[in-house]
Amino acid sequence: MASDLQTRIEKHFAAKESSGDAMAAFLELRAALSQGNVRAAEPDANLPTGWRLNAWVKQGILLGFRLGKMKETGSDFSFVDKDTFPARRFTLNDGVRVVPGGSAVRAGSFVAPGVICMPPCYINVGAYVDEGTMIDSHALVGSCAQIGKRVHLSAAAQIGGVLEPVNASPVIVEDDVLVGGNCGVYEGTLVRRGAVLAPGVVLTHATPLYDLVRGEVLRASGETPLVVPENAVVVPGSRAVTRGKAAEWGISLYAPVIVKYRDDKTDLATALEEVLR
Repeated sequence: MASDLQTRIEKHFAAKESSGDAMAAFLELRAALSQGNVRAAEPDANLPTGWRLNAWVKQGILLGFRLGKMKETGSDFSFVDKDTFPARRFTLNDGVRVVPGGSAVRAGSFVAPGVICMPPCYINVGAYVDEGTMIDSHALVGSCAQIGKRVHLSAAAQIGGVLEPVNASPVIVEDDVLVGGNCGVYEGTLVRRGAVLAPGVVLTHATPLYDLVRGEVLRASGETPLVVPENAVVVPGSRAVTRGKAAEWGISLYAPVIVKYRDDKTDLATALEEVLR
């Protein structure tokens, strides 16, 4: 299915048209994304990062924005958006717990059984949220972000969305990661399995990550994302600026720091998350 659909999406995206065939291809893609049968990025053990980017999926999402027309929706609350991206509606059969209070999940995103959405949270188109994950209050899962199993996105955590350029790597958070409150994980970041991000950590493609345990500085390079190692415990830190007025004034800049790697003691501290599920 994906091979034929990919060919059709790429053709219609390049043609910049608005035909019925283009709409049919987009709607097929949107359904496949919602069902988890197609992903903007997926595991691939043959690649250095272990993940393969499917740029054509982003092309299809952008095609949907091009084809969509503005439409008024809602009753008690009024919304105006592209008719190609309505809000998803869940049933008991979906196995997803959406707690009342203003959360929204856009069509074209996959939310697996066992996911909990606390209000208000938002899951954007192209996102993939796997089983047992909790999306806490005021948390965002941006466009095409990939979230693994048993992840906890704490209150106000922001997982950035990446639609353009289409070849840019989306944010990937692997299984069993804890993302603390008010964290920001943005374009060009891959958080490996079991990592813990303390509240307030901000990670981007341009952010160096200082590993105090192994004595190295981790950086993104070109199309290779910033990779947070498996089981790393990252906290917000700072580093002194040693030149010019900054040195004279004693200014330091923000720097994320790996202070340890997750062990049994860390696991005990995070086991309380299960009580909330």
